[in-house]
Amino acid sequence: MENHFVTSKLIRVSRHEVENQLELSLRQAFENLQPKLRPPFSLEIPDPQEYLELNKAIVYGVLCEPNSSKTHIKHLHALVTDGYAFFTSLLIGIVVELYVKLVDSAKIQLIWVTKEMIDVSSVGIEDLVVSLFRRIGTGDYGDHNVWLCSELVSLFLEKWECLLDDSPLVLTSALYSFLRLLADHYRVLGVVKLENVKRLEIKFCVKMFREQLHLSLKIGRDLILLLQDLSHVSEFREIWNDLVSNHCSEIYQLKTSSRYFLLRITPEMETQLRFLLGNVKLGSHKRHQIWFLKKFLLGPEKETLLIDIVRFVCCVIHPTNEIIRSEIMPRWAIIGWLLELCRQNHHIERSVKLALFYDWLFFDERIDNIMNVEPAALLMVWSIPQYPHITHSLLEFLLHLVETYDITRRDMIVRGLTSAFRDIERKGVIRSLDIFLTNPALAPDLKKKLANLLSCHQEKTVHVNLNQVSVLSKQTVLSSEANLKDCSTKIVDTPDQKLDNSVENPAKNHKVELFKEFIRPSR
Repeated sequence: MENHFVTSKLIRVSRHEVENQLELSLRQAFENLQPKLRPPFSLEIPDPQEYLELNKAIVYGVLCEPNSSKTHIKHLHALVTDGYAFFTSLLIGIVVELYVKLVDSAKIQLIWVTKEMIDVSSVGIEDLVVSLFRRIGTGDYGDHNVWLCSELVSLFLEKWECLLDDSPLVLTSALYSFLRLLADHYRVLGVVKLENVKRLEIKFCVKMFREQLHLSLKIGRDLILLLQDLSHVSEFREIWNDLVSNHCSEIYQLKTSSRYFLLRITPEMETQLRFLLGNVKLGSHKRHQIWFLKKFLLGPEKETLLIDIVRFVCCVIHPTNEIIRSEIMPRWAIIGWLLELCRQNHHIERSVKLALFYDWLFFDERIDNIMNVEPAALLMVWSIPQYPHITHSLLEFLLHLVETYDITRRDMIVRGLTSAFRDIERKGVIRSLDIFLTNPALAPDLKKKLANLLSCHQEKTVHVNLNQVSVLSKQTVLSSEANLKDCSTKIVDTPDQKLDNSVENPAKNHKVELFKEFIRPSR
């Protein structure tokens, strides 16, 4: 502790850090009102400002004085007038802003007071629980992370009836989170402390499916994506078979709400991704990507996080038209970078590609958002000129899914894919499907398979128009190409690798080098 100057009982603060304003306001309220926090409590009704200050003081007291926490909560019960809304909002702020800095005793108290808020059905309890879920790190098997996972699954088992009565939808958030975490936990061998957590996670998830199937199905089509990674686990085998046999078509047609994709993305990660895709221009983003890689993605155990990031980028971050037309780093470029990061692990690479294309398989223009399929479409288009093998790989994977993903419902998948292709053309994501169907850079057999697929459910004949490739303006195209040269995010030097067909046309060598820099490994 010699390197830290502790000014708070709530968080760890190093000497050089600026005081956090939230922590400061809570601490000052506690210090100023400390005489009023001991019984006997005043019977006078506090004015609005004093009410807010008392809430802040009680939050600080609950988290920093475990021995007096029950007294503080009784005080809160006696004075509350807003359904605990402000008190709960303070807890949410602490989880979002301060959780990583909280002292261990405060983290324990945070779980305790969350249970108290569940008992009184506080306003905002769903948001508080969700914010805690987002603090469970993917690929992190350290003591603190495993403890939090264990505490939250225990909380849901302990407070099952209360949550079911007052906040049933938060149970679906828990199911989504624990199914996703279980898949990761089953990939890790030899971590003894995970065994009890896995048993609790299985107990909760099975309970949800057995007792609240209608709630479980509200997750939508991503429920199948989650469960397929657990179909080999004995406790889920019967559940998997039942869903596949009796509910699959119904589930596929239900789009998963974007709120679920936030569950596996930490607040810090969300902030960085939104900044990268909303403010950073191509050519200026190298240091941001390197920072993101070092902060969140280093280590083989972190690779499964790529799946969650791809779903988040496709289904949650939907840029405005102004950003799309600008030189801001596009989503398809980030997706291409993420795919490059996992190319050495074929299982993860397949899972990331499936996450990218999943909404294509069941796309229905009446309920699905075109922005969910736009990144994959533009990644394939932008790869064609000098890296057609990337387009070929993605298109081949997509068409392979038609024949292998769910043979029983192949017709549904064909309709979904056809609808997705038709919609990206109709809404101007690309100007014409001819960029795929008639481009000489793509293999004839692949173009034939795609043409056959599209002909199965065509509403109209596809007209050839090779002059129209993308919705992007000529100025943006030129600018983007010029900026790609600085898009390498490698940390260590790696030898240049000549990619197939990359230098056959000397006139296009410049763009080859630009795109090569962009997709170069960052490891």
